[in-house]
Amino acid sequence: MGTRPTTRKPDEAERIIAAALDLAATQGWRDSTLADIAAAAALPLAEVYRHYGSKAAILVAFSRSIDLAVLAGDDPEIADQPPRDRLFDVIMRRFDALAPHKEALRVLVREAGCDPLALVAGACALGRSMAWMLEAARIDSSGLAGAVRIKGLALIYLSTLRVWLADESEDMARTMAVLDRRLRQAEGFTAFARRRPRPAAA
Repeated sequence: MGTRPTTRKPDEAERIIAAALDLAATQGWRDSTLADIAAAAALPLAEVYRHYGSKAAILVAFSRSIDLAVLAGDDPEIADQPPRDRLFDVIMRRFDALAPHKEALRVLVREAGCDPLALVAGACALGRSMAWMLEAARIDSSGLAGAVRIKGLALIYLSTLRVWLADESEDMARTMAVLDRRLRQAEGFTAFARRRPRPAAA
């Protein structure tokens, strides 16, 4: 007799993130308190505190979960593609991971200036995320040159994100066109011109 497949239940940290995003989409991020998030996650407020010290910390954790989702789809074979194509693939994978949370992200972007702490935390998280997106694209993110690449990719990502948030098409044609154009514009700069060589086979 075959075993029935099991579905992993979200842990408390994941439930808190999901509840926070649901509330952001329905009642706004600014008007959602930590107590609201605890109630929506069906957890005591103390449990929210145990996992996250602030609303900003929840957003940082959400960003990290998206990073992990993108990195989980890592394909070493993309190292054979041009840098622009590798970055295009990685950023579109990021948008795919963000898609279930699109409405919450619209609110978060719209209300970004209302929560300075979240804004600062988000900026730090963005830099870390873009460093990992570069690494996923097999482009070095270390040192001074890496810092330039991170900043350049962040600008490309943010400008494309606004287009993606308004793009309701199934094929994401408008988003892909803008991302491709932004990457082509950056291609002439040294920020994305060099690729990290693949490690030699053992």
